[in-house]
Amino acid sequence: MTSAALPHQPLTPQEATRPPENRRHMIRRRALTLLTIVLLIGVPAGYLVISANQSRDSGKRKEEKWSATGLTAGWPSLVQRRLYQVPVPPYSRDVAYYETNNWKTSRLYTQFLTSNEGLERFLNETGTGLTALKRDDIAIGTRDQQVIGWNFQGPGPWYGLVDKRKNPAPTHDIVVNRSNPAHPMVYVVSRTVP
Repeated sequence: MTSAALPHQPLTPQEATRPPENRRHMIRRRALTLLTIVLLIGVPAGYLVISANQSRDSGKRKEEKWSATGLTAGWPSLVQRRLYQVPVPPYSRDVAYYETNNWKTSRLYTQFLTSNEGLERFLNETGTGLTALKRDDIAIGTRDQQVIGWNFQGPGPWYGLVDKRKNPAPTHDIVVNRSNPAHPMVYVVSRTVP
């Protein structure tokens, strides 16, 4: 038994007159094919690698931030300042903060060096005033002092107040060191119950 030969389709007039592909044209065609493959596969793959690295780096930064113990130099975020109602005055220096959270209470520990006007503004914005400060009243408890490592034994005078509020508004424990009369150092523990 012999197999029957398949019929061949005749060439179209354009194919019949087209000269055979030269080497230069073949190289250009293959280069375009390679470029197309690289663009369709390589670019998305590169994007995924870059994205994964950025995500991993972001996670490391967040882990470092949340595993930190003690004060972090810098300003608390705007969200933290609003949530805990700690309006750090503009132009304050030596600003540092630390936040703790658990299922019962969230706390924001903040310290800053400010001017007399800044202190007055801070106290007014928290709903108290300079007259509420009591001399030699260390309003921040021993437990909170130990969490941060604050020591209120140095030169003073020291002033303090506790601004208790109804939940959900935060309660403020404030201590002010007036050893430099022009630039008081302010220590705040703001507590809120979630």
